[in-house]
Amino acid sequence: MPQSPNPIKPAHSSSYRTLVLSMLVLVYAFNFLDRQIIGILAEPIKAEFGLSDKQMGLLLGPSFAILYAVLGVPIAWLADRKSRVWIMTIALALWSGMTALCGVAGNFGQLFMARIGVGIGEAGGVAPAYSLISDFTPVDQRGRALAAYSFGIPIGSAIGIIFGGVISTILDWRWAFIIVGLLGICIAPIFRLVVREPKRGYYDPPSAKVEPVSIKEVGRTIFKKPSFWFMSFGAASSSMMGYGLFGWMASFLVRSFGDELPQFFSWLPSWMLPENPTPVLYAAYFYGTIILFSGILGMWLGGSLSDKFGKKSKRAYVLVPTIAFAIIVPFYMLGMMSNNLLVVFFALMIPTGLGLVWLGPVLAAIQGIAPPNMRASAAALFLLINNLIGIALGPFLIGVISDALSAKYGDESLRYSILTGTIFYVIAATLLYMASRHISDDWEQ
Repeated sequence: MPQSPNPIKPAHSSSYRTLVLSMLVLVYAFNFLDRQIIGILAEPIKAEFGLSDKQMGLLLGPSFAILYAVLGVPIAWLADRKSRVWIMTIALALWSGMTALCGVAGNFGQLFMARIGVGIGEAGGVAPAYSLISDFTPVDQRGRALAAYSFGIPIGSAIGIIFGGVISTILDWRWAFIIVGLLGICIAPIFRLVVREPKRGYYDPPSAKVEPVSIKEVGRTIFKKPSFWFMSFGAASSSMMGYGLFGWMASFLVRSFGDELPQFFSWLPSWMLPENPTPVLYAAYFYGTIILFSGILGMWLGGSLSDKFGKKSKRAYVLVPTIAFAIIVPFYMLGMMSNNLLVVFFALMIPTGLGLVWLGPVLAAIQGIAPPNMRASAAALFLLINNLIGIALGPFLIGVISDALSAKYGDESLRYSILTGTIFYVIAATLLYMASRHISDDWEQ
């Protein structure tokens, strides 16, 4: 990361801060890899256990999200007092171990419980990281730093999708869970050895509060700020569609384009195709590529633009994603209604990137409206709303709507279910615009 023009002397070298950010991105990538790999494995899991789309939606959403969101608040409260590095290390080892257990589940109930365990572990993986980044990064670079941290989402999701597709083809879906879980366990001690706990509030003004406070005090400070509510529910609305797509896009591609996918990838070299490649593998390559490249570009664009224009007005941190959400729906309509895979590929590249623009700016804004001693807890309260609505409801509702439409549309029901979900981007744009009217007054000076 570049040196800051901030007059405060950096507490750590630029190379070490870059190393820390890289480690945080790696852990976040495993966070999303373990969280989203079930999406590419949905069809073989459904076939083995005889599940409906509604039941699969429960595995994709509520099983993971409820305790993940709720436990994030007390864990973040602890992170505002104790070592954030140790909390993240333990969390990584726990969620990775539970991911491996998903691979030995014998029925729907056992897999549901293992997914709950993944959510419990991941509850300690994100809010402490936001707080760490804020204490490693000068104020005027936080939008870009948090956007770079959020690269873990497309990287982890893409790796999970592609790796899951390859391993489920070569071996089976169970080994995909087991291998990625064991890899995460191996990363945990390396993370603990590399990352050192920074001083809280180092880059903030001397008057900034660093003494720990109660969750009740955090709530009194944060909840009275209108921008917090508009940003939380705006991000949650977009997450309903975002997590819904992560969970169901591969199934949509298999059901609607299963016969065309091998022809679309006829140019692939033989070493990228194991013997007897399945439609799931081709869907993994297709959607994994979209997420990786457009996701990283969208996140970096959001972080860079918000930092650039945020120097003049803090409204930029919510107006940048507002504009992205406002123009997203036509591209999804084009991609989801086309029967040409090439059109689908390029049409989905644009809205996938735009749908992730919000992460750097909004996360920086949440950190900006919270004092240094409340940042992990404020992030957890934001994530509580975002995840209970976004992760818990998004994949589940798309599955429910798909089941309801299946009698009329058959295998094409997912196409129309996903299209229905784009209305949430319109809601997100409206709520973030409302946040822009309050963010300047709510920002901690």
